[in-house]
Parts: sequence; C-alpha cells; structure tokens
Amino acid sequence: MSPRPEGVKQISKNRKAYHDYAVLETFEAGVELFGTEVKSVRQGNVNLRDSFCAVKDGELFARGMHISPYEKGNIFNRDPLRARRLLVHRREINRLGARVKQDGLTLVPLSVYLKGSLVKIEVGLCRGKKLYDKREAEASRDANREMGRQLRNKTGME
Repeated sequence: MSPRPEGVKQISKNRKAYHDYAVLETFEAGVELFGTEVKSVRQGNVNLRDSFCAVKDGELFARGMHISPYEKGNIFNRDPLRARRLLVHRREINRLGARVKQDGLTLVPLSVYLKGSLVKIEVGLCRGKKLYDKREAEASRDANREMGRQLRNKTGME
C-alpha cells in the first residue's frame, strides 16, 4: 500500500479483506455520515470486518460497516450497521457496477481514514482468493520473514 500524504490519519484497516481477496484496483470515496457517527469515527470506533459495497439504484452503499454509537450521542445515535451511502461520481459507479456484474468481482472497503476534516473510505475492486492462493501467499510471507531473520542474524554476528 502506498504511503499516505500529509493531513491523512488512518482510522481503521480491513486486514481480513487482504487475506480473502486479491485487490485489483482501489479508489477513494467519501462517506455520508451523521454528526455522532463522525465523532465516533474520529475516536476510532470503526470495524470493517465482513463489510462490502453494493450498487443499488445507481448509488453505491457500504454495508456491514460497524460504527459504534457515540457514547455522548443519546437520541442522535444511528444504527451501527446501517447502510451508508458512498460519494462517488456517477460514471465511476456505473463502471464499477458493470465490472461487478460481468466479471464476478466484489467491492470491499479496505480502510477508513480522515483526509483533513473529511472521512474517506478506500474501496477495492477485488477477486476472491481460492484456498491454494491463500496458502501460497502465506508461504511466501513466511519465506520472506525467514530470509529477513537470517539477514539480521548474519549482520549481527559480524
């Protein structure tokens, strides 16, 4: 993942998505939130596990994204699992909707971050990994980790 520019604060990352899916393309989207939800996001109370995006009636929605109720929000708190509209250009929504229908791909929220005062979501166009792909990725990760250990031990002995 590329380093974030200044003024960007990472709130939450969907690590499970990187394990379950091969990310083909990423894009940034704004999120339509209510005031107490924004306050809760700023506190870091976001869980992206098991969340996904869906195109419905020409609009893009994030579903399954859990934003915990703001503790001082009382009557203004919303349902933590409600569908949240993502703010993306119409052309991009149509393009993504077509790719999802044709190619059998999935739209998955990868991370939530603050860009200035705005809450943004990084959404990935993903293809599901098969079990052998997951094993292969884990094996290469373990091999890289072991090589790093060997290099550290070798340079530390000299």
